[in-house]
Amino acid sequence: MQRKFITNLALLLFLNFLIKPFWIFGIDRKVQNIVSAEEYGIYFALFNFSMLFNILLDVGITNFNNRNIAQNKQLLSKYFSGIVVFKFLLAVAYFVVTFIVGYAIGYDSNRFYMLLFLSINQFLISFIQYLRSNIAGLQLFTLDSLLSVLDKTLMIGFCAVLIWGNIFNTEFQLMHFVYAQTLAYSITLAIVFSVVLVKSKQFKFKLNKSFSLLILKQTFPYALLVLTMTFYYRLDAIMLDMMLEDGERQASIYAQAYRLMDASSQIGVLFAVLLLPMFANMIKHNKKLDELVKLSFSLLFVPAIVIAIFSYSFSKEIMNILYDSDTSESAQVLSVLMACFVAIASTYIFGTLLTANGNLKILNQLAIGGMLLNFILNILLIPRFQAEGSAIASLITQFSIVVLQVIIAKSVFNFNMNYKYIGAVALYVGMIVILINGVNLYVTGFMLQFLVFILISALLGIIMRIINLKKMYQILVNREL
Repeated sequence: MQRKFITNLALLLFLNFLIKPFWIFGIDRKVQNIVSAEEYGIYFALFNFSMLFNILLDVGITNFNNRNIAQNKQLLSKYFSGIVVFKFLLAVAYFVVTFIVGYAIGYDSNRFYMLLFLSINQFLISFIQYLRSNIAGLQLFTLDSLLSVLDKTLMIGFCAVLIWGNIFNTEFQLMHFVYAQTLAYSITLAIVFSVVLVKSKQFKFKLNKSFSLLILKQTFPYALLVLTMTFYYRLDAIMLDMMLEDGERQASIYAQAYRLMDASSQIGVLFAVLLLPMFANMIKHNKKLDELVKLSFSLLFVPAIVIAIFSYSFSKEIMNILYDSDTSESAQVLSVLMACFVAIASTYIFGTLLTANGNLKILNQLAIGGMLLNFILNILLIPRFQAEGSAIASLITQFSIVVLQVIIAKSVFNFNMNYKYIGAVALYVGMIVILINGVNLYVTGFMLQFLVFILISALLGIIMRIINLKKMYQILVNREL
């Protein structure tokens, strides 16, 4: 079983690192360079807005279904029909809330048209994720890994034809990008639905009211957590768009830097997927968590701090390589946002630990506080600092949340202060700061500077035992659990 787990984890990571970076930097970035800053700023703001109420499309169904199908495979046929119908009812609630709020804040007909397709895309994504939870629950991990990148693979193909194919005589428009996503998600949904239908062997379009109410009751705390976290992750671009006269341009500038932070954060997402069941298993069997928390933190913190420091020092060079306009402004935003990645990476450790322990009430309180803090900071900082102000608001919010998570985790699990480790981490950060200045002074050429800095940083982490290769191997093969 452990060999199967490692093999499928490796496949999942390989496929995601193969496909998704090309989508983010090859297609999404290219589209932003093709269209005007104002046009992409509108798209980015509306995309974030379409995600605000995304939890209404799921309310925790995917996690509930994944866990129950994994434990009771025979329930697939029973659950499949009821949940599909329930998802459509949730979609109605999502569209109603999204468009009422959009109308209340004054979106015009053009924005509503784009928002319609972006909202449809959110519905399709949510439906695909639910369907894949059945496949994962059936332990078909290889198939699930392949399906996890199917939508992005199709999008890359469609967008490549639109951008570089020269097949159509019309000029590329941003809505073509949105349509391509809708088509890719629709095809993916049809394929995944067919797979689940074959496995379930029956399907009836019928609502099970008692079952739907049970799901809502059991998943409400999780749904609230996701909703509030989504708000303080996604408010920035929306508020930039609404509060400033050149809001579309500022949202576009913010998007240029945010793309890199979001791409980096995907490492933490994949890592959290691995950590959650490990933490839950150890908590259930009353095993000591100190070493696993220390190791997992190290494995995420080291790349996070290395990427953040490099991005701060070479923000202008990075933006000039990636984008054609507004690079000076987006470089300033990047310097701040990549520091956020350090806090976000830490949250994937301590937030996941508290989630595994069932501390959803505390996490919800933190998330609500984070949402309010982020909103207030954006109100205060955006008028003065524009896109950089939103980045500063995110930085303060993310570090406030993770510091509180660390304090709460220490209290809940009675962790001892490991001053030797804390001192080693602090020393490592100091040495990395010295290293980046040395690289900047004595190494020429951006790519060579990047490679030298990454290589020496990794070696320092291993030499100082911030990264413990032996422990890393043990975690991967699950020997300690």
